[in-house]
Amino acid sequence: MKKENELEILATAMKETNSTRMYERYLAVRLHLEGRTLTEIAGILGRTYQTVSTYWNTYRNQGLLGLDLGHSPGGPKKLSEEQEDKVKTTITNLRPADVGFKARYTWTLNIIRKWIQREFDQTFTEKGVSKLLARLGFSYTKATYSLVNANPEEQEQFREVTLPELKEQLDQGEIDHLLFEDESMIRTYLALQYNWFPKGEQ
Repeated sequence: MKKENELEILATAMKETNSTRMYERYLAVRLHLEGRTLTEIAGILGRTYQTVSTYWNTYRNQGLLGLDLGHSPGGPKKLSEEQEDKVKTTITNLRPADVGFKARYTWTLNIIRKWIQREFDQTFTEKGVSKLLARLGFSYTKATYSLVNANPEEQEQFREVTLPELKEQLDQGEIDHLLFEDESMIRTYLALQYNWFPKGEQ
């Protein structure tokens, strides 16, 4: 698209928008198209260079509609994609105790913040960690118990074969009684707590 056409479209968008946020983004792009540097525009708008650069790169990659970012883009990401993948893998597959936090078995924002700082030398606030985890697809959820040792095949075998055979033996007088014991267990685990899980998983 020719620069003249781009400027005309931006001018129209600036007139029609009721959002000061969007007006600022349109203006940043327009000023750059008119020859202003990103540093100059940052000074004019009172924004950081990174913010103005994000406006421009988003416009170039996604067009005018891409500028509706939903929020201020803020500064650059502190972690690389590889580092973010390691955060995701670690929280999903390991416990804090597995990575050096003694007697800590559930991930909290503070523990994750400390681990990131130790692992990548990057400082996050707890709010920043929360936003990072949300972007990586995690939710703060309380786990539920599951009977992980149950064997469905053995259960079906007992219902369909073993129990009818025992009843038949009872009817024929081959055995005198059938005794049933209710479920019981010795509780050797702590009460479940909230933890950060990938959405839909526990």
